[in-house]
Amino acid sequence: MKPTQRFPRLSLAALAWAFAGCALAQGVLAPPAPPQDTLTRAATSVGVKRCLPAITRLATLTVQGSRSHDVLLDWDRKRPDGGPIFSLIGMEFPNAGVAASITAIPDDSGACTVSAERISVAPFTCASVGQQELASYKMTRLLPNYAVYTDEKEPTSSVSLIDSPPGCLIIRRYVEYGWRDPAAAPAAAPAGAGATQPPKKR
Repeated sequence: MKPTQRFPRLSLAALAWAFAGCALAQGVLAPPAPPQDTLTRAATSVGVKRCLPAITRLATLTVQGSRSHDVLLDWDRKRPDGGPIFSLIGMEFPNAGVAASITAIPDDSGACTVSAERISVAPFTCASVGQQELASYKMTRLLPNYAVYTDEKEPTSSVSLIDSPPGCLIIRRYVEYGWRDPAAAPAAAPAGAGATQPPKKR
C-alpha cells in the first residue's frame, strides 16, 4: 500500500538511502541511532525551526551506526529560520569514513525543499556494486567512469557510481520538494469555509 502522506514517503526513501550506504560501508545493518544527532543540535542552536523535523529525520538516519560524527554548518545569519541551511557531515565507521550533505530550504508557504547526499567509497569495482546492489535499477551512463542508477518507484532518488580504482565512489542522492511536517497543526479554516451551499436558483 502506498503511503498517503509526504512525510512517510520521505521516511521510507531516506531509510532506504541511509541503510543502503551503511550496508556498503559496514556490511551489516546499523545499530540504533543516538538520541540526537549533531546536525539537529547545531540547527536548533542557530534558530532553525520550520525545516527542523525534516533535517532531524534525515540526519538521524544518516549518522546511524557511526562511531562518531561532526558537522560543518552554513546558514543565513540574518534569517536563520527563513533562509536555506547547508551542512556537511563527516562520519567515522568501524572500517570506513563517510561524508554526507543535508540541505533544507523553506519557502513562503511554510513548506521546505530538502536534499541529502551520502558519499562513500566501496573497495570493489563499480560494475560489481551495480550488479549486487542495484540490479533492479535503471542505469544511465554519463561518462565512461560515471553511471547513474534510478528506480521509477523513487523518482527523486538516485545512486551515482564513479570508478575510482581500486574502489568505487558512491553518491546516494535524495530530494523532496514542498515537504511539510504532518505533526504541525493545520491552519484554521475560515468560519463557514467547510459548509457547502446549494446553488441559487435563477
